[in-house]
Amino acid sequence: MKTDKELGEKVHKHLYELGIETPTNNIDKYNKIEKLELIAEAHKDIMQLLGLNLQDDSLKDTPSRVAKMYVNEIFEGLSYDNFPRMQDMKNKFHADEMVIEDGIDVSSTCEHHFQNIEGTAKVAYIPGKKVLGLSKLNRIVRFYSKRPQIQERLTLQIQAALSFILETDDVAVEIKAVHHCVKSRGIEDKNCITTTRKLGGCFKKEAEARAEFLNS
Repeated sequence: MKTDKELGEKVHKHLYELGIETPTNNIDKYNKIEKLELIAEAHKDIMQLLGLNLQDDSLKDTPSRVAKMYVNEIFEGLSYDNFPRMQDMKNKFHADEMVIEDGIDVSSTCEHHFQNIEGTAKVAYIPGKKVLGLSKLNRIVRFYSKRPQIQERLTLQIQAALSFILETDDVAVEIKAVHHCVKSRGIEDKNCITTTRKLGGCFKKEAEARAEFLNS
């Protein structure tokens, strides 16, 4: 995947100023190799405290597997080095109708219990100065999903990032997801679906645009 760290840092600053950036501390204190080693050692301690035998051939490599999974996969969105490159174009053809992309995969991790969040996102915008390559909407959803999250903040981050990139307030995001911290522990409600939305610009102010988005 092509990345754009410079744009990512600009979006990061924007989200921080809005007060919706993910709480982080010393994100660049360790390089990637150091993170892999330290996380593996920490997870080894957890497994040993649980009484697992790390000499067993099925378990001995689990700490390093978990470290690689955290850094390279499910939490890769913590690093703006991985921010996806955006292929935007000038709106030379004066498109002015709603662009909607629905059914975008959401696979994230609850920051309270480190359990899975699984669902779909619907994203819409009305082109102003720019139009965006469709897959870039998916990539923004994926980037902010790949970090410890709460669904409310995830929704806000996706909407704010796209609004910043597209230079328009006319952006709407809806996420519907199942939380395994609700499904697999605690109340153990297996049928519960959480819906969150962030509507900007005309999607918030105009009933017709709001209804078109919600009913699409």
